[in-house]
Parts: sequence; structure tokens; C-alpha cells
Amino acid sequence: MPRLIPAFFEIEFDGFKDIYKEEYDKLGSESDDPIGQFVKLAKARGETKETDPVLLELLIALHRKVDELAAYVKNEKKEFLKLSFKTDIEKIGFDYFEIKEKVFEKGKKYYGRMSLPVFPPRIVPVIFEAENEKLAKILLMHDRDIKDYNAFIMARERAIIREMKAKNG
Repeated sequence: MPRLIPAFFEIEFDGFKDIYKEEYDKLGSESDDPIGQFVKLAKARGETKETDPVLLELLIALHRKVDELAAYVKNEKKEFLKLSFKTDIEKIGFDYFEIKEKVFEKGKKYYGRMSLPVFPPRIVPVIFEAENEKLAKILLMHDRDIKDYNAFIMARERAIIREMKAKNG
């Protein structure tokens, strides 16, 4: 049994189909948006050495937010494929997560979209396999999403440790 910690956020999912793999790939390439590509190239050329990394990340997030607002004003909306199930993730661990309801079929492969509460918040596509009715093993997640998912786990662990210290004095 993997080690899991409490964490609460939403996931939509459905049984795996090839069309979901296309959406998974598309959502991964969207993380490399034009501003992201520009900054990545600037970093590779060493043009960001003198820049505060936190300030740069906030500026990128602001630029993306302006892009989102422009799309909203133009009535452009990201269209996602319809998925059959929506529930809450209650526990997470490295390569695993557990949902609230018993809806998985053991051994079945699924595609899902997590609403990962990171900065900036975003939808994280994931392909996973059910270990039992509630527990899933992550099979495929984009590199950037893995880093953010793992960082979120570590942040939750630190928060839990602080809570335990506060309770025990």
C-alpha cells in the first residue's frame, strides 16, 4: 500500500479511449504557450541570469491571465472532451491518488483531468490505472505536471507536519 496524505481537489475521468490520448497530448503542448516558449529560449541563451525568478514567474502568470481574459472577451473557450465521472481526490502520494467514491474497476485504465491547486491553477491531464475501487496508480503525466504534482505533495506534507507540531505543542 502506498503512503498517502490528505489532499482535496477535483478530478474528472472516464475509461481510456484513443481520443483521450489526443486531448492528453494537446493539453501537454499547451503548457508550452508562446510566452512560455519565449522565456524558455531566453533562459537557454542566458538572458534571464539577472532576473528575479519569482518576479519572472509572476509576470508570466500575469501574461497568461491577460490571454485568458482576452479569450473570454472574444468568447473563445477551451473545449474539453466530455468525461463521465467527476469526484474529489481525498488522498495523494507519489504516483498514486485515492478518490472519495468507490467507482474504479480494478485493473482498468482511465483518462482524467485533475484541477491541481498550484500557482497558477490549471487542469492537469493524467492517464492512470485502478488498483482497487478507490486507489489509482498514475501511468502517464507530463513532465511539468509531475514536478508540480510532486511539489504539491511535499507542500501538503509540510503543512501536515506544522499542524501536528501545533497540536502537540
